[in-house]
Amino acid sequence: MILKSHEIPSIQNAKGSRVSTVNVLHLVNGEHFSGAERVQDLLAMALPEFGYSVGFVCVKPDRFPNSRQSVSSDLHEVPMKSKFDLGAVNRVVEIYRQGGYRCLHAHTPRTLLIGRLAAKKLECPLVYHVHSPVGRDSCRGIHNWFNSMLEKWSLKGVDRMICVSTSLAGYMEELGHPTKLLSVVCNGVPVLDDVPPKSDPDHPWTIGTMALFRPRKGTEVLLKAIAILKEQGICVNLRAVGPFQTPEYQAEVYSLVEELGIGERIEWTGFQQDVNEQLRKTDIFVLPSLYGEGLPMVVLEAMANGVPVVASCVEGIPEAVRHQTDGLIFEPGSPKDLADKLSQIVGNVSLWRKYGQNSLERQRLKLSDTSMAAGVADIYDDLLQAKR
Repeated sequence: MILKSHEIPSIQNAKGSRVSTVNVLHLVNGEHFSGAERVQDLLAMALPEFGYSVGFVCVKPDRFPNSRQSVSSDLHEVPMKSKFDLGAVNRVVEIYRQGGYRCLHAHTPRTLLIGRLAAKKLECPLVYHVHSPVGRDSCRGIHNWFNSMLEKWSLKGVDRMICVSTSLAGYMEELGHPTKLLSVVCNGVPVLDDVPPKSDPDHPWTIGTMALFRPRKGTEVLLKAIAILKEQGICVNLRAVGPFQTPEYQAEVYSLVEELGIGERIEWTGFQQDVNEQLRKTDIFVLPSLYGEGLPMVVLEAMANGVPVVASCVEGIPEAVRHQTDGLIFEPGSPKDLADKLSQIVGNVSLWRKYGQNSLERQRLKLSDTSMAAGVADIYDDLLQAKR
């Protein structure tokens, strides 16, 4: 049976509160600052409330060190030249010992490999955060296979796996990983106290999407859906926030925009630091992913801002967005179904308000950064209770 975070016992003192602060070293890649990196950043800021202090080792330092908000957390840059640059292991061991850390927490197959080898030397607990299904993480079959094999080998030394959704835990279970090691801790984002009241959308409505744009994110599906709406006489604008993974893919997408004749309706903003500000400029948020999700942070951030979500039915998303309650779920890869779902909301202000309010309430109750940190802290407690 897969343990839910609230089923795991906490270490408490006689007064019912956690005892002293414990240092945990998180191993992260760091070349991006998207969904998984936001989880890492938010945990560093929220875990101290539950008795844990986070430090980072960044093995591909690029965007994360300069974009994170958890600036009070120690961050060590240990650049790896390749996946198998094992020189990082000894550096992690040194950092761990000097920083008085008690547990390693890895977030990617690359850092899991380093974490396994370092944990063996240190004889310390190792936690692995499963953010997405590695075997379906991209459209590059060899890349997926390689990372899956690397992850499978490295997981032989792990003490607990944190899956960000129940569907992702099921995926790991299907791969043969012991259920006793699997725990579900849903992603969460901060509850916003200053969500401004929303005016009725102006015409045309603004559709928003936000991602590190790459093939599995399904951007082409959204573009084709907008073209279908245009043919039906329903004109919307698209605000697309985020960078492209490669210049080649960006050229492909821009070519499709030109072919569909919808360029005048689209604004590409590139990477933006203030996610909430960007989301408040949209009327409906769309995530058209084809596969490879865990529990997308950007969906939760849209909900936190009271923005209705229309998203594809892939891993984790229906666990956050309840169909016809908080928004709408559509068939992955279907521009026609996405266009149909958007047409149900665009122009229907009462339905738009209902979905937005329900999303706001659900995020506050179930999907906050505090609930996420509490779940992770419970797992740390469970691993460390014999030694604390």
